[in-house]
Amino acid sequence: MPDIEFAPEATPNVALAVFGNRLELAEKYASLLVRDGDLLGLIGPRELPKLWSRHILNSAVVGELVNPGQKVADVGSGAGLPGIPMAIKCPDVQFTLIEPMERRATWLSEIVVPALGLTNVKVLRARAEEALFEAYDVVTARAVSALPQLIKMLAPLTKNGGVILALKGSKAADEIKDSKNLVKKFKIKEFEIVTAGGELLSDPTTVVRITLL
Repeated sequence: MPDIEFAPEATPNVALAVFGNRLELAEKYASLLVRDGDLLGLIGPRELPKLWSRHILNSAVVGELVNPGQKVADVGSGAGLPGIPMAIKCPDVQFTLIEPMERRATWLSEIVVPALGLTNVKVLRARAEEALFEAYDVVTARAVSALPQLIKMLAPLTKNGGVILALKGSKAADEIKDSKNLVKKFKIKEFEIVTAGGELLSDPTTVVRITLL
């Protein structure tokens, strides 16, 4: 078992600041990822040493960008990132994890959600285009595709006036430029590059926030 960098016990102030009294749930989630991640293709063994800093905490802080009572869809949820850490941090927000791969959707619905007792999470095994029967206040995705393709997937799931939160890296500005031709078709009001966790994390999360008309 590799050493897990940035584990809560090693950095109690950071982890506690992010999750508060729900830190124990985040620890349980981390243990499930360590146990099942490689076997189910959820997260590669090379990623385990930075499981907390690169994945769990960086996903959770995106919860700063949603509001109580909102409905959030996490598209291509995979191992539950960013949806599960966000749901742990934000118990007053409703999350739907949309994941097409059976083994991952089953792991989320039958293992993770019951083990953590997350009453604000449901799992939908589907592709984005198969989930258009409901519109969400916020739609998010992490490591799914480049921004132009992502907008085509996520905008149809987003309410009028809703928001897309795309977790991105250093090329966020370039991806926005590549997406400008989609403004009219998908009724995009504004692109913004925002940072989540800036006061807590040494490597804050870069998010492209897209507001629709």
